[in-house]
Amino acid sequence: MPSPIRPRLRFATIGPLPLAFAVIFGAGDTAAHGHPAAIDPASPDAWRYRLCEQMSSVALQALRDREHGLPMRVFPEDGGPGPAIAKAIVEKVYAEPGISSPKRAEAFGRGYCNEHLDN
Repeated sequence: MPSPIRPRLRFATIGPLPLAFAVIFGAGDTAAHGHPAAIDPASPDAWRYRLCEQMSSVALQALRDREHGLPMRVFPEDGGPGPAIAKAIVEKVYAEPGISSPKRAEAFGRGYCNEHLDN
């Protein structure tokens, strides 16, 4: 029976090591999970981050269109890299049955965009 003078703390049952990891690595920071970080417009790579975030949305939409039996979307050329990357992502999502979940589609879209812009 716990002493009525000194209440027992709940985090004491966790132990000092897990508590230290939670404090060091910021376990309370839930805003970073699954949401894109804020982009500084002054950054020279800001356009790249925004483009690749849009490409993850393109891949997700292509997956939904494929699942509903809709035709591929057409992206008109505007002179930039966006439409060419979007077209390649849509074609790959339609051709690849392994891209079967929204998480995989988003990861593929973002990864393909980054890979294409690195070359």
